[in-house]
Amino acid sequence: MAETASVEVLSEWIREFARVVAATKDQLNALDAAIGDGDHGTNLDRGLAVAVSVLDANPAGIVGTLFDQLGQTVINKTGGATGPLFGTFFRRLGAAVGDTQDLNSAGLAAGLRAGLEGVVARGRAEAGDKTMYDALAPAVYALPAEGDLCVQLRTAFAAAESGCHATIPMLARKGRASYLGERSVGHQDPGATSVVLLFQAAARVMC
Repeated sequence: MAETASVEVLSEWIREFARVVAATKDQLNALDAAIGDGDHGTNLDRGLAVAVSVLDANPAGIVGTLFDQLGQTVINKTGGATGPLFGTFFRRLGAAVGDTQDLNSAGLAAGLRAGLEGVVARGRAEAGDKTMYDALAPAVYALPAEGDLCVQLRTAFAAAESGCHATIPMLARKGRASYLGERSVGHQDPGATSVVLLFQAAARVMC
């Protein structure tokens, strides 16, 4: 059992997320092509690649700094709506956990909730809009408030997967996909899919 994660372990979470996104970039683009511009995977891959380069060149010693740096890089280097939304999520997470060298389960829960609130404030998304919120909110709300980090993250991962799959029959109400109307039905949201990859990466590293 692990009840804390060091800044080094959390840095590896970021690297693993970047690796998973790079490996599934084409699939993410294909999902986005059905209801958007077709570049979600490319954009997120680019932003995370730069973020990892920054992390390797300037390793963070504080958890809050790690996620603030990640968020700022993602905002600056990731195109479309993806950068501001994921970047805001990471920056709010970092601000919530603050100046600590280790993240405990209570801190993770609080940080993820703050990140979710940032996404809502930035994108004005609600449940059922067919956005990343539909995977992120179930993950955050399902996550136990304290205890073993691995249990937390596996719970969040499973909830994110369920939320992501639930976007398939949804009618898009936000973003470019909303312009398609009924044609947006039957397609999985790429942003929600990326949220699944985020928690998948976390569970791989911390379990």
